[in-house]
Amino acid sequence: MREIKDTKQATVHIKFDGTVHKTYNGPKARERFENEVRVLRYLEEKGCPFVPVLKEVQPDELSIMTSNCGHVVDRISEDKMKALYEELETTYGVRHEDAFARNVTYSPQMGRFCLIDFEFATILETGEGLTVDAVAMRGRDKTNL
Repeated sequence: MREIKDTKQATVHIKFDGTVHKTYNGPKARERFENEVRVLRYLEEKGCPFVPVLKEVQPDELSIMTSNCGHVVDRISEDKMKALYEELETTYGVRHEDAFARNVTYSPQMGRFCLIDFEFATILETGEGLTVDAVAMRGRDKTNL
């Protein structure tokens, strides 16, 4: 198992079978967990091909297992990144709310860029999301949560 991320917000591991295991930590962990699960289910229902697919949800442990969308990119042009987040919003009705390169991966299997980390995303059709938290956090370093 390879550790990808270990912060006050979440711990992420990739298992040998390629699945991604994420456990939510810190402030608002339950809300962030529930929001990411809700958004990923919505995107799967809409047929979005460039986001992780939920494989398992463990509410008691605040943990999810998803498919793997490749590796986080080292670099991506602003235009490509903007187009990716716009595609998510205009085609699939989800605003990411944390639209930075750290949430962009590249999947060689799919041959395309993908998006991860939907803790603060908003489903535009229903308005469900953590937009208030996302706005409040923009001025702070998220590693201190």
